[in-house]
Amino acid sequence: MRIIITDLTRFSNPDIVCIAGICPKTNQCIRPLPYLEKAICQQLNIWPGAIIDGDFVPKQHCVAPHTEDYDYENLNYCGDCSSEDFRNILKRSEVASIQCGFSVQLDNGQKHIPINVKPNVSIITISLNPQNLEIVKDLYKPNKLKVLFTDNDGQSYRYLGLTDLGFFLYAQKHSISGEILKLNAFIHAQEQLFIRVGLSREYTAPDGRRGYWLQVNGIYTFPNYIHSLRCYSNDD
Repeated sequence: MRIIITDLTRFSNPDIVCIAGICPKTNQCIRPLPYLEKAICQQLNIWPGAIIDGDFVPKQHCVAPHTEDYDYENLNYCGDCSSEDFRNILKRSEVASIQCGFSVQLDNGQKHIPINVKPNVSIITISLNPQNLEIVKDLYKPNKLKVLFTDNDGQSYRYLGLTDLGFFLYAQKHSISGEILKLNAFIHAQEQLFIRVGLSREYTAPDGRRGYWLQVNGIYTFPNYIHSLRCYSNDD
């Protein structure tokens, strides 16, 4: 089965990454487990838009909301899809809003889905007015980024973690305070914006809230994108 990679997200352990992709034939989202070593991703040139072939089998005893978990073997890089194909795969997986995609009701500003609520999926795609998203610096963790946006329900989500590996590497490489204005200006100038929103594994916050926390796995703009956000070196 071939998938187009749509998510490449970081962990606190810099040696591993989480990838997810969508099968163009079935629209099924697949998250290969166990997580891949970053070195393997670099070797196979796995990045958003990469076409990956492999033997994917649904995990036994898979528990909602993480129904995208698959075992895998024999991963191979088959090239990159075109910008238009990447846009189409995002468009085909698009849902109307956060609440619609996860089939939940959230209070304005709520960042987690309680543990007793089990959405059928843990990753969704939504489109936004580019003007309705802003990237900001994490005030508590230097060189990390947060995201603020308003979705198509008019619901606001503030200071969600940005786990997109490309943005993380960009923030590590650059003086991010001076780059955030450029990033936001670029995004706001684009015609179309998609974001991939995922749910964390079960987590209990310091204040006792237990559940699945919203995070932004990927930010994708059309017709243009910043090339240095989509390479491991981030040299340009």
